Amino acid sequence: MREVQRPDLPPGRRFVQPRLDQTGTPLREVTFVVVDLETTGTRAADCAITEIGAVKVRGGQVLGELATLVDPGRPIPPAVQVLTGITTAMVVGAPRIEQVLPSFLEFVHGTVLVAHNAPFDVGFLKAALSRAGYAWPGNQVVDTVRLARRVVTRDEAPNHRLATLARLFRATTAPTHRALDDARATVDVLHALLERLAPLGVSHAEDLATAADPVPDQVRRRSHLADGLPDAPGVYLFRGPGDEVLYVGVATRSLRTRVRTYFTAAERRSRMTEMLSLATRVDPVVCATPLEARVRELRLIAEHAPRYNRRSRAPERMPWVRLTDEPYPRLSVVRDVTPGATHIGPLPSAGAARLAVEALQETFAVRRCTTRLPRRPAADAVPCVLVELDRCLAPCQHDDGRYATTVAALRSAMTGDPTAVVAAHARRLTALTAAERFEEAAGVRDRLDAYLRAASRSQRSDPLARIAELVAAQRCDDGAWELVLVRYGRLAATALVPRGHDPRPAVDALRATAEHVTAPVPPATAAHPEETDLLLAWLDRPGVRLVAVDGTWAWPVRSTAQITDPAAAVAAWQDRRPELDP
Repeated sequence: MREVQRPDLPPGRRFVQPRLDQTGTPLREVTFVVVDLETTGTRAADCAITEIGAVKVRGGQVLGELATLVDPGRPIPPAVQVLTGITTAMVVGAPRIEQVLPSFLEFVHGTVLVAHNAPFDVGFLKAALSRAGYAWPGNQVVDTVRLARRVVTRDEAPNHRLATLARLFRATTAPTHRALDDARATVDVLHALLERLAPLGVSHAEDLATAADPVPDQVRRRSHLADGLPDAPGVYLFRGPGDEVLYVGVATRSLRTRVRTYFTAAERRSRMTEMLSLATRVDPVVCATPLEARVRELRLIAEHAPRYNRRSRAPERMPWVRLTDEPYPRLSVVRDVTPGATHIGPLPSAGAARLAVEALQETFAVRRCTTRLPRRPAADAVPCVLVELDRCLAPCQHDDGRYATTVAALRSAMTGDPTAVVAAHARRLTALTAAERFEEAAGVRDRLDAYLRAASRSQRSDPLARIAELVAAQRCDDGAWELVLVRYGRLAATALVPRGHDPRPAVDALRATAEHVTAPVPPATAAHPEETDLLLAWLDRPGVRLVAVDGTWAWPVRSTAQITDPAAAVAAWQDRRPELDP
């Protein structure tokens, strides 16, 4: 793909001229082989082929024909003889199917197979190939019956039989139940159907695979938006008439292939149909690796907040559960991180944060009132009903040291061992299910799940958020090295080093050109929480090697324990990531 500046476009806007391999193969350049078979019956498992007819066409021109009778090795039933006019005497001396198949395979090599009621013809061909010891060549198959059902209405034709369509489209050859005549008639029917499909956006070979799918016309007409997209991983942005971003998505393999799926029957989401009706173009962002593509998707969603994206928007509003810093701490749901305080999260919603708070409050007798209590209890303080229910230690009335012990256990459950919370909820679940109080049990389960998700996210991401710079690498399937540089839990740079090249110079270049990242307030990371989750998942993959940490070169090492500085920040991650031999 190359960009050129056109004089009719505003400054800064460039016209993208795609390469041919980026737009697919236009139908006028596709070579079709239209095939028709005559057989001794309708079951491929126990019937045989008696005649093959095939016509090779490209761009409306006939390139060649293949026609032959085939000896089925058995008598032809009388009813079939009446229908086709092929008698047993006619096939005596004709070649057997094993002799015909090599020529047929050569004739159809590299083409798109077309047949009227293709499952019938393809089924017989696959059965014959299997019996003769040949593999199916894997040609793309187009069924003109399915295409006709898409564009020919009952008002035009009472059915979609070949003879009916041939009359409708005034085919030059009438079907006669003989293979070559029927194949010639199907050629004319195919061309007529493609003419009708062209205004619906079926213009390339790739479109034929889904041309018969029940896709709304207004959606299929916009399938040209996928033309010109590169065959590489990256992020795509659907833009509306005002150049606004409607939707952001990710393609881990091919941008063109992924965007094309929006114009097929596989896409059933009504909001996507609405989005496609508004979209005017698709902007690609090519990425070096799938990891980079997923990270860029999150960042672009956070930046543009597209109306048709439902997740990953406004990460700065994601709530945390905080243990307040006051004489008698309590739990609260907050939107920011306070230095020195204990937090877990962030969570996807305020509702999820409240569930996590309830899970901790049901385990520990921590106060739930929102007033700030003095260090010395007031003489006239009146306890609330939670004290009578043994759900609060009443620090507002007296301080016997038990509240401090409870807070210490609560802080440990937030930052380390979840055993106390899990055990308490397990006992509650057991009691409720035994009493068949399943709705209440579901609520207990949801609260425990919210707490575990919040605590695990904090405990996993906090060590990575404290590392100023971490470089890791993994071998790709083609032998190349995928390098990833992370700063404070944020992807700062990534690159691919070709197979056979020393990755060390690339690491030095990566460190010199990587994004500058400011240290965040722990336990928050410098990135979208989901971005840090992606990085942690990548680092946990088998075969990932630690290359450098905070400028300390670690390549190659047999164990990350050889890296001792900064020990406190790296140890939690190193213990889970044993190094491989280089």
